[in-house]
Amino acid sequence: MNTTENLSLNLATVRAQWDMRQAVEACLAHGITAISPWRDQVQKIGLAEAEKLVRDNGLRVTGLCRGGMFPAADAAGRKAAVEDNKRAIEEAARLHADCLVMVVGGLPAGSRDIRSVREMVAEGMRQILDDSRAAGVKLAVEPLHPMYAADRACVNTLEQALDLCELLGPDVGVAIDAYHVWWDPKLAGQIARAGAGHRIFAHHICDWLVPTRELLMDRGMMGDGVVDLKGLRRAIEQAGYHGPQEVEILSSHWGSRPGEEMLRTVIERYNSVCLP
Repeated sequence: MNTTENLSLNLATVRAQWDMRQAVEACLAHGITAISPWRDQVQKIGLAEAEKLVRDNGLRVTGLCRGGMFPAADAAGRKAAVEDNKRAIEEAARLHADCLVMVVGGLPAGSRDIRSVREMVAEGMRQILDDSRAAGVKLAVEPLHPMYAADRACVNTLEQALDLCELLGPDVGVAIDAYHVWWDPKLAGQIARAGAGHRIFAHHICDWLVPTRELLMDRGMMGDGVVDLKGLRRAIEQAGYHGPQEVEILSSHWGSRPGEEMLRTVIERYNSVCLP
């Protein structure tokens, strides 16, 4: 019998099929009681309505996506990013999210200096720490695959993310996304390091397809690619994290399928290829 215990659905997975309210109804019908919405999905129905939806249905919010995107070409742009992140912290607090997922941002237009951009990220995060701590919101840095270094995230390995966390202090951790880190030869050691520091705040799952045909919207359903999802989960649990596995599949293919088919497949694959 399939279980949905410790299974969360990142609502970007069904963005093409449902709005947040509809996605919650579908999740509940399938026994899924943990979700991770994106900020635009929350804003579409309104923060107060999203908060009520979570509260009335006893949902666990495993993360709010996303904060970050700190680098900018000028001081005004960097200040605007900080202010937007402070709003994201407030939204995460209202939803009682386990963490605010940080996709830190890439190179501003015209820049070739990735070192200085990484410094912008560290400084931007420093400027929101008092707000996050006052609100009780944990910040989870998500390292993205190097193919996104220029446009989405200049933090690309778990080692880099943990170095940043240690620079910033407590209440800053990582979201470990199988899609982004599976290839890393240092992965096992860095997962252990993250666990020793109690810095694993989220675990995202999908699969890496061969071939991958598109940089953003061609993630695979678990079991359709090459990632050792059971082995990754074992390492994460050995490091001390036993929270939900959050399914996040950005896929033009799956976005074209009926939502009910998507959820049934997610549950079946979670049970067959993700549980150690």
